[in-house]
Amino acid sequence: MKKTLTILGLLAVFPAGAALADDDCVVPIADWQPREAVARLAEQNGWTVARIKIDDGCYEIDGRDAEGRPIEVTIDPAKLTVIEIEYEDEDDDDDDDDDDRGDANREGGDDD
Repeated sequence: MKKTLTILGLLAVFPAGAALADDDCVVPIADWQPREAVARLAEQNGWTVARIKIDDGCYEIDGRDAEGRPIEVTIDPAKLTVIEIEYEDEDDDDDDDDDDRGDANREGGDDD
């Protein structure tokens, strides 16, 4: 009996958790605002736009915030509301850091 209640409890909660984790936009294309409206929204927020693209049915702005930090903003295409703001790491290439350490540890020439 306890096992059945546990399973039913998990089944009741699991679909709701999956829906909360979903950040895709499901909006008919006829209801979308134009890209120019997205660009105006970015300007109103003080963002510098490098690129406006569509990802998972949402508008996505790649650019910089008013303080110059790299950002990725997900926008609902119909309401033009911000779904998520992600602050990007400026140093996305970790290989540069590894190369610098490698150079500092190398010895030059022969020690014979």
